[in-house]
Amino acid sequence: MQKMQRNAEIYVIYYIQALQRTLPEEVEGKNMEDAAIIRLYQARSEEAIRETELKYEKFCFGIAWNILYNKEDSEECVNDTWLITWNEIPPKVPAIFSAFLGKITRNRAIDCFRRKSAGKRADRHMADICGELEQLEDNLKYSLEDEMKRKEILCVLDAFLQRLKAGDRDIFVRRYWYMDSIKRIAERHGISESRVKSSLFRSRKKLWERMRKYYE
Repeated sequence: MQKMQRNAEIYVIYYIQALQRTLPEEVEGKNMEDAAIIRLYQARSEEAIRETELKYEKFCFGIAWNILYNKEDSEECVNDTWLITWNEIPPKVPAIFSAFLGKITRNRAIDCFRRKSAGKRADRHMADICGELEQLEDNLKYSLEDEMKRKEILCVLDAFLQRLKAGDRDIFVRRYWYMDSIKRIAERHGISESRVKSSLFRSRKKLWERMRKYYE
């Protein structure tokens, strides 16, 4: 199981970076524009954190919850996200603010999950996701130190996601970025769980077809 989780984490690094370009901003109501919020950070105004929380608290909490299934831990990850964002902007200027926040929350949640799961059996939800990602292991072999190959792979992943049908892309993103359960994705799309699993299987197969030239 530990080997499975390590492999999954490596693949997720690549998925995260490619998925950032396609993530929807799932926020409700009328909120301040992202560019305006970022300007508040650059001006070192504490109003930036308040506006970020108003707009993205539910979004970030959902990401953490789908990994941790624990209210207190998820809330802690969200609070950490605000602090890290405050410390990183400036000098960073996120191109996609929602993806920037989501990545921080997700990494904090995965770190928390790893700490609490050390030496323990992984929960069924995370084990299933790790297992799906591990299915690519025998085919996707690469060196994280090979920067040129890394950039090429990111381009392939980006093109792969852009060419997926809208429904299949959303299912892929919901599963491997948001860590949604199969049941939740099925309810979101109004389809059966078996159709969700089939979509994920087809998408992983298409991804391998695009990637195989790098490993032959």
